[in-house]
Amino acid sequence: MHQHEKLNYVEFAAKNLDATKAFFSAVFGWEFVDYGPEYTAFSNQGLDGGFYQADVSNQTTNGGALLVFYSADINATLAKVEQSGGEVILPIFEFPGGFRFHFLEPSGNEFAVWSEART
Repeated sequence: MHQHEKLNYVEFAAKNLDATKAFFSAVFGWEFVDYGPEYTAFSNQGLDGGFYQADVSNQTTNGGALLVFYSADINATLAKVEQSGGEVILPIFEFPGGFRFHFLEPSGNEFAVWSEART
């Protein structure tokens, strides 16, 4: 159910929609619905959203928002990110809430993964 004045949807640019879809499917089990050749949507991932074809990307270095995934096994998630073509730009580090790492997906968008424990 949609909630009044709560975040509901997020959209990202994607230089390579096929590579981005393959990455998120392999790492996080996402499923996509295509709406033409330049837009694909995902749902039931904590926040619904989509990717649109564009030659830009979302990164914190250019003022972009950082979306952070939770993982019960950060090392396993890191391995899946690397095996699926993600680029780790900040290796696992400790912060006051636990541990996290940052990565770029194949279209260059930055995301992070956090966990309470390192193992």
